[in-house]
Order: sequence, then structure tokens, then C-alpha cells
Amino acid sequence: MAERRDDEELRGKFTKLYNAVRDGNLDETEVILESLSPGALNWKIQDKDQTALHTAVTHGHVHIVEALVMQMSNEGLAMYDSDGHTALTLAVVLGKWGMVECMLRQYFDLISIRHSEGKNLPVVMAIDFRHIEMARQLYYLTPDKDLIPQDNNQEIQDRNGATLFTRAIYTGTLDIALGLILTCPRLALALDKDDESPILALASIRHSFPSGIQLGFCKQRIYSCMRIPFAPSISDTRLNVSNGEQRQSNQEDQNIISGITQLYEMKKIHDQYNELLSHMCKVISESKTQQLKDGRVYSAITRATKNGSFEFVSKMLETDLRFIRYRDGDRRNIFMLAVLHRQEKIFSILYSRDTMMSYNAMKCLQDAKGNNILHMAGMLEHSTRVNQIPGAALQMQRELQWFKEVERIVHPKDKETTNKDGLTPRQLFTEKHENMMEKGEKWMKDTARSCTVVGALIVTIMFAVAFTIPGVLMFLGILTSRYTEDDFLEYLPRQMIIGLSTLFCSIATMMITFASALLIILHEQSRIAIPLICLGGVPVTIFLWIQLPILKDMIISTYGPSIFDRKMKLKL
Repeated sequence: MAERRDDEELRGKFTKLYNAVRDGNLDETEVILESLSPGALNWKIQDKDQTALHTAVTHGHVHIVEALVMQMSNEGLAMYDSDGHTALTLAVVLGKWGMVECMLRQYFDLISIRHSEGKNLPVVMAIDFRHIEMARQLYYLTPDKDLIPQDNNQEIQDRNGATLFTRAIYTGTLDIALGLILTCPRLALALDKDDESPILALASIRHSFPSGIQLGFCKQRIYSCMRIPFAPSISDTRLNVSNGEQRQSNQEDQNIISGITQLYEMKKIHDQYNELLSHMCKVISESKTQQLKDGRVYSAITRATKNGSFEFVSKMLETDLRFIRYRDGDRRNIFMLAVLHRQEKIFSILYSRDTMMSYNAMKCLQDAKGNNILHMAGMLEHSTRVNQIPGAALQMQRELQWFKEVERIVHPKDKETTNKDGLTPRQLFTEKHENMMEKGEKWMKDTARSCTVVGALIVTIMFAVAFTIPGVLMFLGILTSRYTEDDFLEYLPRQMIIGLSTLFCSIATMMITFASALLIILHEQSRIAIPLICLGGVPVTIFLWIQLPILKDMIISTYGPSIFDRKMKLKL
């Protein structure tokens, strides 16, 4: 009976302790603790399956955490709650660096205690929950033995190192990734908890390499002129953090104009990406075929090709040209994939002399469905980059440019080869592009009609026949065209370019005439004439604003430099 009464009394005290900690009441917490036995803080609160420290962390009371940590034993600090968290990993998940720092000062070995279920280290959990700065601090503090095997010949069983590596790549925390590969190069081919290797993760990111971004002229010039200063070695940084002496200098940020800070960070990531890729290629060059398969290297090359990571694919081929022979699950090599996904930079690697010689040895290759590389040019993938081109007519033109370019280099036999559906490459192209062709025809006719109306109005009002009639005739030619596939390659764009150019000249002469007439008639009342001229120019400006980008894109696409680099050279 007395024992039961004691249990109920203890349960009541723990309930009061939980409530006091939850509410952040430090005074009441200390009073309750004084009434409990000295080791009570290391017990779990009944009905809650967590210690008082877990409760303080959950509710974000730093002052309570600091008070409790000073009175707890190491065993108590390392206790798990019902979800498998220590108080430290719980603070990491919540992003509470002050609490993490407090607990590590009291018991540093907490940094090596894994989650009881996922077996993840605190540093891995920090980067998983996107607490990047905390992940950096924990990485610098985490002992190497917890992330990498001490015996270089030892098989990597613990996946924390590889998981941290892949997450660092995906989050753009490439300083951590560089630190890991410099410490243990073999981690580049190790698998993380999701069976993904760092090399595969590097191939998956689209915007961390220079060819994955598009900059305007001015930004491109600034980007090219930027130089990233030498970064301190990882070991130096670790030493500084461990001694509590690391300081983040703002001097560098103060020297960078706020408008180009983003470009500077982009350049830094690109430099780190290239350095990381170089280290990985060195590991690949020293690895055996089975190690490359286990490390998902072949899958990485396939993914990089689909994503258009030119730097990645070219570096892999420079490391080992035999990668050109690899074919994916659908029996497609990297050049077939490059054509299918319209990655012109990667396809242009084929123009390199050594690459062409290697590829010639594999002529007439077909995938699992009997499609050759010219069939790939006839297909239309939903993820293809052609969707980024404005206007169905220009998209159709780009598709024809691709088909003609591939057709130019394939063996004559490939042009008439049928796939398992009995279709030649040209027949497949026609079938897959039927809808795009209809949209392109509609777009061309709609544009021509609207411009014809404008031209007719100019002729009627201004009699600007010399400039306007040729443009109107061009638009009539577009309206009456047969709209065959090959018309979209050059004929129709040329007609549209001539028509729009003459129409713009007509509009310019009309505005000059209009302004001159008003100034002559109202030469003594310029206050009236100038506003009228400006007002009359508003609809003209809007029309030009809409149509000028179309003309520019069409000129570049039709008469600009080819998207294919036939002078490509691969450094072998």
C-alpha cells in the first residue's frame, strides 16, 4: 500500500516537472528537482517516454536545457526517446544550435551517437533537415572514424559518410563534399542509405555546372572575369572550429557589390564542382569495372547525359573513352540519349576526332526497340529541351535542324532502317511531330494574318507602298503555303523575317511622317504636338514590343550560328 502511494506521489512529481519544463518555468523546475532523488533527471518522465531534457528541447527553452545539462550524467544525456532521438539529435532536427553546443560542451561523445532506428549521425540529420550551417559545424567536429573506415582496404559498411556526401552535393554544400573526398577518395563510389553514390548525385544536379545556366551578355562578362580566392584546407578549418576560434569574416562580402553577390556564389559553386569532379575522375581511373558498376558510375553517365551536364560527360570520356560503349537498360548509348533529349553540347562531343573513330566502330547500333540514332532524332520526348523554345513554328524548325544534323553523319543504311514498329526514321519523325506541325502552321497563319491587317492599314492611311507591299506579299505567301515539313526549316521562317522586317520599316516611316506632319502644322504649339506624338506612339510601341522578340528569335534560329559545335575537341 505504501509502495503504491510512493509510486503515485512520484508520478505526480514527474507530471509537475513535465509541465514546468514545458512552460519554461526554471524556478519551479529547480524546486521540483530538489524534491526528487539526485539521479531523477536521468529517468524518463512516466507516460511521456522521454527525459525532462527532451521536453525542454522540444519546446525550445534554451535556459532550461542549460540548467538540466549541468546536472545530468553522460548516460542520461545519451538516453533515447520513443522516436529514437537523443536530446542532441532532437535539437539538431529542430535546428537549435545553441542547445547542441551546450550539450556537446558537457558530453562531446554525443556527436557520435546515432539515431536508434535510422542509425544516422547528428551531422547527417542536420543536412537532411536543411540546417546547412549547423551541418558544417557538426562536420568539422565529427571524428573521421565515424564517417570513413580507418582501414583503406576495409569495405565501407557504415553509410553515414556516403549519405553525408550525397546530401552535401544535393544541397550545394560542396565544401563538405570536397573535405570528404580528400579524406577518403573511396567514398565517391560508396552507396548511401538510399543506394545512391556521390558520383550519381553529382550527375543529377543541373545547376551546379557552368553549362547548366544561361546568363545574359553583361552577367556572362562579369562571371568570366571573376576569380575565386584560394580556400583554406579542410584540416585548417577543422582545427579552427575545434578550438572555438573560427570567425566568419565579412570583409569579403563587403568588397562585393550586392548586385553581383549571386554571381560570385554561383562561380564559387562551379569551381568547387569542377574540383570535385576532377577528384572523382581520379578515383574512377583507378577503379575496376565491377567497382564502377557497384558505384553507379554508368548510371551517373546516363543521367548526366539526359540532364545535359556537358562538363560531367566530357570529363568522364576524357578519363576513359571506353565509356562511349556503355548502353543503358534500353540499349541506348550516350549519343543516342543526347539526341533523344536534345543535348547539343554532348552530341557535339561526337565531332571530336578520337570520339568519332571510336563511334564509327559501333555503326548501326539499335536500341531494344530497333531504333537507331536517327530514330532518336525523330522521337519527341516530353522532357526535351525543345519545349523551352518559344512558338510551335520555331520548335518545329529546331526539330528539323536536329534531324538534318544527325542524318548528315549517319550511315546511308541507317536512313532507311525500320524499327520494330516498321517505321523508318523519317516516318517516325512525321508521326511524332504531327501535332507540333499543326500548331506551328496555326501559329504562322495567326501571326501572318495580324501583320497583314496592320500592313493594310498602313497602306490605306499612309500610302507607304514601297515598304509595305513586299511585307504584305510575304505574309500572303505564308497564308497560302503548302506547309510541308521542310518548309519549316527555312522557307517559312525566311518569309516571316522579310515580312516582319518590312512591316517594321513601314511603321517607322509612318511614325516619322506622322510626327513631321504634326510638328509642321503645330509648329507654334509644340506643347500640344509632342504629347500627341507620344500618345500616338503608344500602340506602335506595344506592337513592336510584342513582335520584335519573334523576329529576333527567328533570325537567330535561321541564320545564327549552329547549335552544334563541329570543331569540338576532347582532351584525351
